[in-house]
Amino acid sequence: MSSLATHSPFSIEALAPISDKLMLQDLQFEINHLNAKYAQTLNDNNFDQWPDFFIENARYKIQARENYVRGLPLCLVDLESQGMMKDRIYGVTQTIFHAPYYTRHLVGQVLILGTQSTSDHATLIVTSSNYSVFRTKPGQTSEVFNVGQYVDHWTRTHEGLKLASRHCIYDSEMVLNSLIYPI
Repeated sequence: MSSLATHSPFSIEALAPISDKLMLQDLQFEINHLNAKYAQTLNDNNFDQWPDFFIENARYKIQARENYVRGLPLCLVDLESQGMMKDRIYGVTQTIFHAPYYTRHLVGQVLILGTQSTSDHATLIVTSSNYSVFRTKPGQTSEVFNVGQYVDHWTRTHEGLKLASRHCIYDSEMVLNSLIYPI
C-alpha cells in the first residue's frame, strides 16, 4: 500500500458510484464512527494518536476554499506522510509556546461520493463531510475557530479503513491567530 497514488486530483464526475445499499450503509456507519473518533482524539489533546488515522504515505492539507476552487496549490499546511505529521505534532507540543486553548470538533454526516481507482489498482473511497472547530481559551468565551469541509480518500488496510488523504477546505478568508493543532 505504500505506493497508493493519494496525491492525484480527482473529478467527481469520474468517480464510480457505490450502488450496493447495504455496503453503502456499512461504509457510512464505519466512516462516521472513524470521524467521531478522530474528533474526540483531537478534542482530548491526544495528538500523538492523530497520525494513526492515516496510512504511512498519507497526505493532509489545510487549504482556503478560494484556492481550492481556483485550483491554486497554496495551503496553510501540506503534509505528505505520517512522518511529517509526527514531526508537526512534536513541534506543536514540544517546541512552540502559545497561549493554551481547547478545541471542540464537530463533524457532520459523511457523504460518500464514490470510489476512485489508483494507478496501482487500489480502490479509494472518496467522501465529503462538513466540519466546524470551536476554540476556547481558559476564562474566555468559546469562538468559532475554523469551518469547512473534509474531502477524504479512504483505503482499506489490515487494521480497517484509514485515511489516504484528508483535505481540509476552510471557508473563511481569515484564520484566527495561528493554526497550531490539526483540524
